[in-house]
Amino acid sequence: MPDVKCVLVGDNNVGKEPLLVSYVTNKFPSEEIFYNGFQEYCKSVTLGETHVNLILWDTAGDEDWDRVRSMLYPEKDVILLCFSIDDPTSFQNIREKWYREVQFHCPNIPKILVGTKLDLREDKATVEKLRAAKEEPIPYSKGVSLAEQIGAVKYLECSALTQQGVECVFLQAIVAALNHRAHEAPEPGFMYILKKNLSRLLN
Repeated sequence: MPDVKCVLVGDNNVGKEPLLVSYVTNKFPSEEIFYNGFQEYCKSVTLGETHVNLILWDTAGDEDWDRVRSMLYPEKDVILLCFSIDDPTSFQNIREKWYREVQFHCPNIPKILVGTKLDLREDKATVEKLRAAKEEPIPYSKGVSLAEQIGAVKYLECSALTQQGVECVFLQAIVAALNHRAHEAPEPGFMYILKKNLSRLLN
């Protein structure tokens, strides 16, 4: 069973850790998560006839953790660039910080742009709070546009609270990683079979 290694990056408080816990346990964390800078999770996943061991890393967004975070990038298969739909600053920081950091450390690895906290886009209190600051939740169209500008494979949205879109985010991450690996590998055999399986999943 091949490993697929995925790193989540983005500002603090955009919901990376709840997203991971929600995906791995199939439920939103009921208690506050103790956070020590970075966390690792694993999950066995089946896509068609392909079985993979998905290894996931959450990372702290603080500058104090820049050096530690940089050590997580080598030999990874896919990067999830995360922002919160209710936080325009976190969206801006994708372009201004996170994309640049990822491009510096692993420019050839596939990237997926992920908008978290989808449930808050239509939340009245959230909309009113942002309106008072002359802002608004990030619309889907802006996410798509930014994904195209930074060369992300896809733009996806999800809510760890409601589980909407959560599984799709990680399945697409696996597909992006394995598709990239299959195109990089010159040898036949396993990778040839993998390409056939991915072709079925994508069509």
